[in-house]
Amino acid sequence: MKRSRRYVEQRSTLGEARRVVDPVAAIKLVKELARDWESIDLDIRLGINTRKPDQNVRGTTILPKGTGRDPRVVVLCKEDKAQEAREAGADHVGLDELLDKISGGWLEFDVAIATPDVMKNVSKVAKILGPRGLMPNPKSGTVVVDVRQAVSEAKAGKVEYRADKTGIIHSSVGKAHFSADDLRENLFHLMDAIIKARPSSVRGQYVKSIYLSATQSPSVRLDPSAFQS
Repeated sequence: MKRSRRYVEQRSTLGEARRVVDPVAAIKLVKELARDWESIDLDIRLGINTRKPDQNVRGTTILPKGTGRDPRVVVLCKEDKAQEAREAGADHVGLDELLDKISGGWLEFDVAIATPDVMKNVSKVAKILGPRGLMPNPKSGTVVVDVRQAVSEAKAGKVEYRADKTGIIHSSVGKAHFSADDLRENLFHLMDAIIKARPSSVRGQYVKSIYLSATQSPSVRLDPSAFQS
């Protein structure tokens, strides 16, 4: 992979500091490298076998300091839930008209929420939403009866964590313009949720490695034991 000159220079500047083990020091380093608009991202490699259904790690949590952005939320529901969704702050509400737009390529939203009674309709666009991680799913808390709560949580900073087929979770803990304390609180909160989601069938080391980085900057490796307590 060809890296930009800025990235190469930053990696050279970091040197051995890339192996920092203290999360607080890591946050400071990453913030110094990042520009305000960049996300602060977390990559966690887990000691799980994703071919075993009982070892798939997936869940949601609300970051205490938010994500740093206002997600665009679509609610797919019948008219009896529409007003409730609008009052909660949903950006787009409806069913057939929105599904037609999605079928035509419209994807100007970050979260899709649906009620259980319309999932048969929503399944018609599953091949469009699924590959983009936008398909409503009960496990991610986006197929719900209480749309008001679901929309409020999405707007408040709810994030989904999910191990990919290689056993790695990719997520964000905020933006570079967040204070170091806010990033630390989000980081520890997310790691706590992932550690608590450990499948009972996993043997040996659960969290293999953790890397923190900004969107366009080199990563810093964290010591997994820093989160065990």
